[in-house]
Amino acid sequence: MNGLLLVTMQPAASLPAAQFHDWYNNEHGPLRLRLPFIPSGFRYRATDLDGDGDGDGNRGNDRPEWLAIYDVTDMSELTRPPYTTLREPGVKSRRETQTMAQITVDRRLYDLIDDHRIDGFRPPEAADAPSAAGSVLVAVYSTVHPGREDELDRWYREEHIPLLSKVPGWRRTRRFVTSSVLKDAEREYLALHEYDPQNGLGGPEWQASVSTPWTRSVNADVVRAKRRRTYTWFYTFGPAPRELGALTGETAPFTSPDGRTKTVPSTTRPAVESYLTTPDGVDIPYRLEGSSDPDGPVIVLSNSILVDWGIWDGFVDAFLSDPAHRRFRVLRYLTRGRLPRCGTRPITLDVLSDDLIALLDALRIPRAALLVGVSLGGATVLNAALRYPARVGAFVSCDTNAASPAGNRKAWGERAAIAEAEKAVSPVSGEAIVGSQLAEATVRRWFVPTSYDGGALEGKIGRVKAMVETNSLAGFKRSVQALFAYDLREQMKVSRTRGLFVVGAGDGVLPGTMREMAAMHGAEVGGGAELKVIDHAGHLPMVEQPERFAEVVVQFLSGRASGGAE
Repeated sequence: MNGLLLVTMQPAASLPAAQFHDWYNNEHGPLRLRLPFIPSGFRYRATDLDGDGDGDGNRGNDRPEWLAIYDVTDMSELTRPPYTTLREPGVKSRRETQTMAQITVDRRLYDLIDDHRIDGFRPPEAADAPSAAGSVLVAVYSTVHPGREDELDRWYREEHIPLLSKVPGWRRTRRFVTSSVLKDAEREYLALHEYDPQNGLGGPEWQASVSTPWTRSVNADVVRAKRRRTYTWFYTFGPAPRELGALTGETAPFTSPDGRTKTVPSTTRPAVESYLTTPDGVDIPYRLEGSSDPDGPVIVLSNSILVDWGIWDGFVDAFLSDPAHRRFRVLRYLTRGRLPRCGTRPITLDVLSDDLIALLDALRIPRAALLVGVSLGGATVLNAALRYPARVGAFVSCDTNAASPAGNRKAWGERAAIAEAEKAVSPVSGEAIVGSQLAEATVRRWFVPTSYDGGALEGKIGRVKAMVETNSLAGFKRSVQALFAYDLREQMKVSRTRGLFVVGAGDGVLPGTMREMAAMHGAEVGGGAELKVIDHAGHLPMVEQPERFAEVVVQFLSGRASGGAE
């Protein structure tokens, strides 16, 4: 049975607001959204509190300020693991225990009765839904005299909801009753009415809906008790934590009991690290940092094969060091295949671009301002821009090919054989890893000889070598298949998404290859793209020349790309 988990909360004055929101948005809510039977969840803030309180600004617990609702596809799941496990030691964090001790909580379960909505309604959590900012929720709780439930139901269906649907800005009304999973509980009816920010509440159409003879009869003879609360939207949960705003306030760093979610408070560069689980069950770790504005534009960085998101450290530092760029959020993630558990289906560029879109979905990002990728990541962001143009503002594709070279399968097969022959294992997990032999050969191929300067830059190369060495061998062998047979050339010719191609001057034949890609992109629709060649750099220019790479990206973001190849 579909239904609703509804929770009202009133924090004590002793609980810092930043700690309350950090805990709720980055820990409590996402843990529930990761359960397959809780597809969406929202937080609302009461708007009917004028004059309420004790004179010191504290709200009364009889009219709590905060409301959270979670849609549930099977209410019986709330009575058994894994949901009940969330409240057990080892899963429930010490921070959650301490925070909830300072909150008055009322938790209620309801079964869905019916759902009425406007034509073309898009759920608020959908990527293409209108912005929820400013939207209004009216909650009406009722208990009914014995034997009068059918009359309440008939009034809603035959008169009240049809009249509400005429109110400007009305979007949806859902009706619920106390869930059957709560044995022997008193039956309470709940109606949730959703409205656009600009609406006709209080206007003539709304007045007509609440002043009919039938309405007066229901209120006098059917309803035993009734209360009405009004709210405005505050937050949409996702299965991946993304709250950066609270991390600029009075809250402490947090690491979840399983070590997989971390928060880094900062007044200038807060960060969240966690993971999402793809539809086919693969965990994709990520790091989101930068602007505390929840609507700040997002730059997504996609890695080459065999490395982690540390290859972007220099670029991100250079980019975010400029106060003008602190309006951006920067999202990095581990490509499927970095870790050993990478699913059972063949890994292709389409799978990898789907992972990127799944990450945007989980973080409730309707559209990335910019995708930047290198090598395998360069092909991934290009493919994502071709397949999902509505989700991508622009892209920067670095050191990659529009189609897999003929010898790719053989070359990568030989490299995998080197790693297999070494039989290296992780000292932490005991699982097979790529090892030092292929790592040394790889970085020697990726970086120009002058970068081995015996100083800081060579130290960076050493860190990249360690990334390659510790990559899962099983994950490498699976993910490299994405490079065996792909061809994006025909789709590129008709692409209208704004793009830039970047290549290290010392990256073999790729400068010439990418010059052709720049000319090809959008060629049949009057497009074309610019090529930027970065001197003194090879396959990973963001490592060897991070400041120059940041300069190129900034120029592109500001619209100073000329449209042709340089």
